[in-house]
Amino acid sequence: MLPDYASYDEAIGLDWYEVDPNLRFTLDRLLPEPEERGFAEEVVADYGPLVGGPIARRAEITDKNGPVLERWDHWGREADRVVHNQSWLDNKADLVRHNYTSLQVRAGNRPVPGVVTAALNYLVCQAETALICAMGMTNGAADIVQRYTPDAVRNDVVGRLTSADPDAAWEGGMFLTERQGGSDVGANTTTAVQDGDEWRLYGEKFFCSNIDADVFIVLARPEGAPPGGRGLATFVVPRQLPDGSTNGFHMRRLKPKMGTVGVPTGEVVIEGARAWLAGSSGQSATGDAARDGRGLNRMMEMVNGSRFGVAIMGLGIHRRSFLEAAIYAARREQWGQRIDRYPLVRETLVDLLVELEAGMAVTFECAAAARGATDEEEARLIRRILIPLAKMRATRVAVGAASTALEVLGGNGYMNDWPMARQFRDAQCHPIWEGTENIICLDVRRAMRSEGAHEALLSRIERSLDTAGRHEPLARPADAVAATLKEAREAIAYLATADDDLQLLQARRLANLLADLSEGAVLLDEAAWALDRDGDARKALVARRFARSHLETLPVRGIVDDDRTVLDFFDPLIRYGKVDAAAVA
Repeated sequence: MLPDYASYDEAIGLDWYEVDPNLRFTLDRLLPEPEERGFAEEVVADYGPLVGGPIARRAEITDKNGPVLERWDHWGREADRVVHNQSWLDNKADLVRHNYTSLQVRAGNRPVPGVVTAALNYLVCQAETALICAMGMTNGAADIVQRYTPDAVRNDVVGRLTSADPDAAWEGGMFLTERQGGSDVGANTTTAVQDGDEWRLYGEKFFCSNIDADVFIVLARPEGAPPGGRGLATFVVPRQLPDGSTNGFHMRRLKPKMGTVGVPTGEVVIEGARAWLAGSSGQSATGDAARDGRGLNRMMEMVNGSRFGVAIMGLGIHRRSFLEAAIYAARREQWGQRIDRYPLVRETLVDLLVELEAGMAVTFECAAAARGATDEEEARLIRRILIPLAKMRATRVAVGAASTALEVLGGNGYMNDWPMARQFRDAQCHPIWEGTENIICLDVRRAMRSEGAHEALLSRIERSLDTAGRHEPLARPADAVAATLKEAREAIAYLATADDDLQLLQARRLANLLADLSEGAVLLDEAAWALDRDGDARKALVARRFARSHLETLPVRGIVDDDRTVLDFFDPLIRYGKVDAAAVA
């Protein structure tokens, strides 16, 4: 079924899976095994009406009724309680009941394809990215506990974090940032003192999202450990002790945030909190394990997973922005006709969609890297460099997409009782979350210098060109990708001989070059797959449009280019209709 935007009153109330053929296309392509695709359909289709209906409606209420910190009770005793609107609590409970944190249990304890969890997050983020902050960190915390804590801790905590019972389920949080350090976590001063088989933590954390979770993953420096990042260790800290008392946590305040209002973010003072070390297997309580220099690496495993989640947040806001703009443009009339009949509005909607599909192609590729790699090591290296690139690109583009969609709605878009104002506010968070653009560019540089991850990515792109070469409709975008690949290799070779300051100065340009190249290449993969499957050239048009705007150098700023894609193929592009290959050759 193709979406008919003119027949919709608004995005809320729709089945967001049903009206998104590109999501179904992505699942079809990346899950070729019938059993996996069937499982994905069962799970993801269940989320479409849930997220587009009650969860999206409640998200609007939450945004206007954010959490409040109850620091003291009426007797003057420390309460340290966050009071939420029922809309937030109901949304989290719905996700737990629908197996968001227990998918592996629903799958019969078989591995759940990363593409499936990415699809769920993508849908939920269209309603409220703050929900994925809270629930996604729960999944990340469960993974750390599962891999790095003693059996007694693992057996108790993991079951609570993955429960499908909202009344019994625990939530997870992650406390890294301190006021003096910010992104420089090596400057952190929170300390850990060994106390028998446990540890006691002392210090302050400055940006703590999901601050009222039940268990936290916390970075601290064990006594006697060296300064810098290598001296840090990762700890698992319950919010309450078995007797129900507070475990040395004192909430100082909640942050008055611009957006992502639902998830409480605040400052915490830690005074002697009992903690378990997330250490190497079999040594989890020992001082030696705490000082093995791997604590920050363990935490970064959770951070890298979070970065992938933040990329999905950008995509979710981008998709919601497109949907709101497409519906409004199909219903709003000016000068006697719908505004989506005007060429400039058509170009706006098509470009919103092309950028979304490019970002989605690369981000979902991170979840399915093994499929296009020669071996697991190459897949690991591709993920290593592609996740930060996807996070950087998807979150930055989402800010512009939200702004553009807001403008399509005109003055209504600027109003808080229309949906785009919140999307615009929330979008600003994600380029910052889990690493600003500058930090991400430095991480890409690190992946290249220390692991040579770019070579795996460039080899993967060469294979995309080989595949595209079989199809005439892909000749132009494939030529653009090939030329950009040559530029990338030239840039990398040049910077390899440059001094450090010049390398750092050019880090953002290089990262954006690699992001453009990666998106163009994976769009070729998608277009070739669609042509092979049923001769559909719609994705070829998307690949062409992306190459035109990101990879090609157009004369006179593109004004004298007679490209009519937006005018001639507007309906099949935004409604996901089939395009005959002969029409694009």
